Amino acid sequence: MADGTELLDPAQEERLRPVWDEDLDADLDDPYVVILYNDDYHDMEEVMEQIQRATGYDIERCMHIMLEAHTLGRAITYTGSESECERVARILRQIRLQVETDRF
Repeated sequence: MADGTELLDPAQEERLRPVWDEDLDADLDDPYVVILYNDDYHDMEEVMEQIQRATGYDIERCMHIMLEAHTLGRAITYTGSESECERVARILRQIRLQVETDRF
């Protein structure tokens, strides 16, 4: 990966979450997250494309989020204000992905 992190074997217990530039820009007054849950109904490419459509992230980051949800059962997909998170969740739900927003 571009920032020096690498994907770990799913059997490995401990994982490090990579720090992305956008994470550092998140305002502390906006402690909401969108959580994406794994499902068996969508293929991986379809999930990555929908994450990209909802968040505007590059495809590499979308792949990481999708793989985290796939291997761990869920992944924080987006961090921001409550209204931004609801917008992202609405777009993800357009193809019936299971997501929720919550206070961080």
